[in-house]
Amino acid sequence: MLKRTLIGLLRSFEQTGDKAKDPELKSHYYKLSKDKAWDEVVSTLKKMQGYKVLHEVQSVGEIVLEKRTVTGRTMDITVSIIGTNPLTTAVDIYSASRGSFGDLGSNYRVILDIYRTLDKKLAVYKVTNP
Repeated sequence: MLKRTLIGLLRSFEQTGDKAKDPELKSHYYKLSKDKAWDEVVSTLKKMQGYKVLHEVQSVGEIVLEKRTVTGRTMDITVSIIGTNPLTTAVDIYSASRGSFGDLGSNYRVILDIYRTLDKKLAVYKVTNP
C-alpha cells in the first residue's frame, strides 16, 4: 500500500489490464455473455454508494462514472466490458483524478473497491484463471 501511495504522489490515474504487473490490477473475467454482463455490471454500479453513473454506451461496452473524494476532488472512472468469447466477458477499469497533483493511491483503491463489489455480486460467474 505504501508503494501505491508513493506512485500516487506522481501519478493521478490507474488502470487494469491483462498485462498489469500488479495482480490486483489484472482484468477480471466472468462466465457471462457480454449482454448479460453489461446488465449485471450496470445495475451493480448504479447501487454503489458514492459513485454516479454519467454515461452508458452499451454498443462499445463502456460505463462512465464519477466519484467525489473527501477532499473534494473528482475522479473519472471508465468501466469497460469486453466480450472475449460468447460465454466469457472481461471487465477493465480506468480511473483518473482531475487536477494536476498525484492521487496518493486513491485511483488504485477505487479500482479495488469496484472489483470487490463486482466479484461479490458476480461470484458464481467469476473466472479465476482465464
